[in-house]
Amino acid sequence: MVRVLAAALLLLFAGCGSMSLPGWPKGPPEAAANAGAWTRPGADAATVESAYGECLAATDTATRNDFAIDQDIAASRAGDLQRSDFARTQSREARDTTRDRAQQLLSSCMQGKGFKPAK
Repeated sequence: MVRVLAAALLLLFAGCGSMSLPGWPKGPPEAAANAGAWTRPGADAATVESAYGECLAATDTATRNDFAIDQDIAASRAGDLQRSDFARTQSREARDTTRDRAQQLLSSCMQGKGFKPAK
């Protein structure tokens, strides 16, 4: 059943290859939208950029499935999203949950590397 669903989704997305889905490609988490949002005593700009890039890649890997699911649901329920406040609310809440998780993961990674949010 899962394979059939996966194949159907692949066919759906293959047919929508020229279509742009909202939020794609996924950008960095909003709370830490760039490396300049972080500081560590003695760290130069290249060190901050490198650490931020590593953490952003790790965050993207960790949230890729959640983001893909949100996109799949939005694509498959496009008509519902246009007609139903409830469906739009559910979609927005799922997207917000994924975004919040990405922000938390990125922050945890940067703090684990000794960085603090810049004031």
